[in-house]
Amino acid sequence: MVQEHDPHTNDHHNHGHAHDHDNHLGPTAARVRALESLLVAKGLVDPAAVDAIIDTYENKVGPRNGAKVVARAWVDAAFRRWLERDANAAIASLGFTGRQGEHMRVVFNTPEIHNVVVCTLCSCYPWTVLGLPPTWYKSPAYRSRVVVEPRRVLAEFGLVLNTATTVIVRDSTAELRWLVIPERPACTETLDEEALARLVTRDAMIGTARVDTRLAGGPDHPPDLHEPSA
Repeated sequence: MVQEHDPHTNDHHNHGHAHDHDNHLGPTAARVRALESLLVAKGLVDPAAVDAIIDTYENKVGPRNGAKVVARAWVDAAFRRWLERDANAAIASLGFTGRQGEHMRVVFNTPEIHNVVVCTLCSCYPWTVLGLPPTWYKSPAYRSRVVVEPRRVLAEFGLVLNTATTVIVRDSTAELRWLVIPERPACTETLDEEALARLVTRDAMIGTARVDTRLAGGPDHPPDLHEPSA
C-alpha cells in the first residue's frame, strides 16, 4: 500500500536542532528533513514561510475546499445548476481560485452513472479544490489501468459498483479539470452544510470512493495498485 506523507506530522519549529524521532522517518522524509535543516541553518529558508506554504496546501488549498463545494451543491439547487453551467464561476464564488483551478468542470454521480477522474498524460489535478494530488493518482498503474478496467480498479479501492451502474472515466488535461460531486448519502437530511462538508473525502471527489457517513471526513486510504501486466 502506498503510504502518503503528512507534512503536519513533522515539527516545523526549532529547525536548527536535532529531532529525536528523525530515526523513525523513512529515507525520503529523512532526506527532506536534512535538506530543510541545512537550508534553514544557512538562512536560505524561513521556517515560518515553510509552515505557511504547508498550511496553504493542506488547509486553504485542499480537499476541505472541494468538500464545501460538494456540500453547497447538495443543499442549494441554484448553486448546483450554476456548477453545471459554469463551474469556474460557481467555485470562485466560494473564494476558491488560483493555479490549477482553471477550466473546471463538474460531474454528478448517481445510482445510474459513476464518474471517476484520471489524467492519463501526466497528473493534471484541480489543486484549488482538492489540494495536492495523492501519490496513487500520479502512478502509472492507476493512470493506465483505470481507463481499461475501471471497475476492477475501483474494487481495489473498496468501491464495488452495481453491474447496472455505468462507469464513465473522465480524463483530466491542462485545458479541462474535473471535480466529481458524489451522491449525497441517505439519512443526512438533518445535517447542515458544514456537517455535510465534513463527510466528503478527497477520494469521493475523484470518484474512487463514495461518501460514507461513518468516515466523517476522515483520511482516504489508497489501495495497493499493481502495475499492468506487460
